[in-house]
Amino acid sequence: MGALRLVLGDQLSRNISSLNDLDRENDTVLMVEVAEEGRYVPHHKKKIAYILSAMRHHADALKADGIAVRYVCLDDPRNTQSFSGEVSRAIDEVRPDRLIVTEPGEWRVLEMMRDWEAELPLPVEIREDDRFVCSHAEFANWAEGRKQLRMEFFYREMRRKTGLLMEDGQPVGGAWNYDADNRKALPNDVALPQRLSFTPDETTSRVKELVQSRFGDHFGDLAPFSFAVTRHNALKALDHFVTDCLPWFGDYQDAMKQGEPFLFHGLIGAYLNSGLLDPIECCERAEAAWHEGDAPLNAVEGFIRQIIGWREYVRGIYWLKMPDYAETNALNAHRPLPDFYWTGETEMNCIRQCVEDTRRNAYAHHIQRLMVTGNFALLAGIAPAEIEEWYLSVYADAYDWVELPNTHGMVMFADGGLLASKPYAASGAYIDRMSDYCGSCSYDVKQKTGKNACPFNVLYWNFVAENREVLKSNQRMRMIYASLEKMNQERVKQIQVEARAFLDEVTAAS
Repeated sequence: MGALRLVLGDQLSRNISSLNDLDRENDTVLMVEVAEEGRYVPHHKKKIAYILSAMRHHADALKADGIAVRYVCLDDPRNTQSFSGEVSRAIDEVRPDRLIVTEPGEWRVLEMMRDWEAELPLPVEIREDDRFVCSHAEFANWAEGRKQLRMEFFYREMRRKTGLLMEDGQPVGGAWNYDADNRKALPNDVALPQRLSFTPDETTSRVKELVQSRFGDHFGDLAPFSFAVTRHNALKALDHFVTDCLPWFGDYQDAMKQGEPFLFHGLIGAYLNSGLLDPIECCERAEAAWHEGDAPLNAVEGFIRQIIGWREYVRGIYWLKMPDYAETNALNAHRPLPDFYWTGETEMNCIRQCVEDTRRNAYAHHIQRLMVTGNFALLAGIAPAEIEEWYLSVYADAYDWVELPNTHGMVMFADGGLLASKPYAASGAYIDRMSDYCGSCSYDVKQKTGKNACPFNVLYWNFVAENREVLKSNQRMRMIYASLEKMNQERVKQIQVEARAFLDEVTAAS
């Protein structure tokens, strides 16, 4: 007898810890497609299709490498449609002497695996996921004794640990962070790259048909489908980004343009988070482009910061603070999520553009998420759990460990400032400065109040007023509250009346 080794849909890495000591003669790899995982939130159809196709291709690669794989398809009539059911069925039929798993990316699945230790008739070994730069223990040691867990200081430790963009113990260029150089609006005459796409093969085509039949009522378009679903093609996508997009990524990473959802962004998050790409290989590829003079330092540093900074940091927060972290609600936000997050039917052009981009692509870049859909949810006082479920559902790169801290802490400030030093709240002026959305909007971004005023303007000052007691002592909000105090209080009351009437209208049917 050998070991049964479970590989999940976000563990599509040949070097996953559950396979490190695999015995080809006796061990079996178990991979399962289960409806339970497609429906615990209503995942975007394209997201489900991407994961299932990538799983099938990964299983084929393991088989080609001489590894025994037990693969259970979604439409197998024997499929119990749950992880627990399929693990139990495999144990009954394969008769292994132990079960080996790599920890999952979601707390709820980890709790399930811990139950297996008590319920299954064999030893269960849960191994840490060592594909990340920072282990759980390292992050806990870094966090110990700190009142605020600021990403910037954690990021510097990761730079030192990896040696990326370091020289003689110091950051190359003399600065750790070049974010101030990465906030330019997109000029009208900038030529955008033709993005690399991959034609669905027979496996992907079958998966798409299956997803349409089983999850056809879910949000999102299945076509066109252009994801890389193999490691080989994911590496091609990485090379395309570094060669054709990275040189301009830094300057314009915060910009938004109607009808252009990708701009110069990497589009590799789904491949990183499912395991087709390794974080360090991505960073090293970008660093090499800087050394060769093919990409500027601000772009390369910004890209590397997103991976070994933000990505590692939010994972650290997730595993350090869960499960209680998800229950915090520092701003006491309880309004329901408006239907337009699903339908796109709103007169706010910025929201409509971002929701439609998301519907088509299962993707929106970080400023669309943070400063449009996220900013509205923050200003509107949407219940954190509702907007968190939406983000987890609609994006192909979204897994709980990365989505929850980003949304809960960065977008919604629901953790009271553990992750972000201030709420990322903004009026319509920010969206107007960083995009061309406002020129095609039914509302006037220049108007502060009134029927035709941009809702973000009214909602911004209503948010500031509503959360005065919680936020007025925040050092980074002091100038805002000084301005609020100087405003005519009758005008403030009128802003609040307009804001509440607008919010009552957009959440009435939700």
